[in-house]
Amino acid sequence: MKILMICTEKLPVPPVLGGAIQTYIEGVLPILGKSHDITVLGISDPSLPNEETINGIKYVRIPGKIFEIYQNGIVKYLFSNNFDLIHIFNRPRLVLPVRNAAPLAKITLSMHNDMFNKDKIHPFEAKKALKEVSNISTVSNYVGNVIRTLYPEASSKIRTIYSGVDTNRFLPGEHPWMNDVRNRLRKENGLENKTVILFAGRLSKNKGVDKLIRALPQLSTKFPDLALVIVGSKWFSQNELTDYIAYIKALANKLSIPVVSTGFVSPSEIQKWFAASDLFVCTSQWQEPLARVHYEAMAAGLPLVTTARGGNAEVIIPGKNGYVVENPEDPNEFALSISKILSDPSLMREMGETGRKLALTHYEWKRVASELLDMFDETANS
Repeated sequence: MKILMICTEKLPVPPVLGGAIQTYIEGVLPILGKSHDITVLGISDPSLPNEETINGIKYVRIPGKIFEIYQNGIVKYLFSNNFDLIHIFNRPRLVLPVRNAAPLAKITLSMHNDMFNKDKIHPFEAKKALKEVSNISTVSNYVGNVIRTLYPEASSKIRTIYSGVDTNRFLPGEHPWMNDVRNRLRKENGLENKTVILFAGRLSKNKGVDKLIRALPQLSTKFPDLALVIVGSKWFSQNELTDYIAYIKALANKLSIPVVSTGFVSPSEIQKWFAASDLFVCTSQWQEPLARVHYEAMAAGLPLVTTARGGNAEVIIPGKNGYVVENPEDPNEFALSISKILSDPSLMREMGETGRKLALTHYEWKRVASELLDMFDETANS
């Protein structure tokens, strides 16, 4: 089939500036491209040409950032290019314009956030869009259940396809390919002989890294060899200082343990920080769809502490690869879960090994692509 994959209007593909959706697309393309003629339509970026073909995948880039400008560009492109199937990422508001421009194409959706909420799309438009799509994949049961609750009539079209991770790039720190990187990063940042807790994500209130920082004083009295690494910035590649970032820096400065704040780290380099760490903590306060850092932490062989918000807990087997904090507003709950792991070195090791096995058996990109191919084939034959 001739397939068009339409990315969102915020970040370019490949994920030169990061982005979970962009990483998802990059992960599945090498496999999808073996079965179908794929074109990826995304936003333009100064670092990328407006058109190129890489390994048989055609990339077309048009002005974006602002939804309406991007939508107009998509419609213009579709008026002069025909496709059998159009796969839209996370933008149900594009369904009706795409249908008008491509009346004969099958349309599928890949949902990565709560974009069917009534503050994102009017129910009248949402219902019309849902009638036009053949199938909807979601990155977690949580995202799918939100859509089912709002629009029960769409239930039969929805399936969960969990995301994936490159297990050859995200590797445990003791792996021969990563051991030197781990040792070098730790030496350069004063982390030698430390138990390193890692946070990676946007530095915003809803991501909640302040809760982790506030949990550390009581942990450091019991575990004096701790260190914290905070990887992330205000918004992907933007390293501006915000009130919230100033707040967490002030909190971190009061700690008695080393704190390394890296700012934005390129997606092509971030696996090094996972390899340099010993435990991963996700502190999300909002209903997170299912943060992809969970897959990266598992692939890197790190025990996980995450929150019972959105879909995050769906990849956790409590006591096996990590723990789930039920009340993430309370720093004490993070301290308790982290302490349970740090207090038992054999459990900590086993959790990391279990996470790595789960990444290899359940969360590689070939599984994600296989499930997408099944959905595409089902759509084509419907």
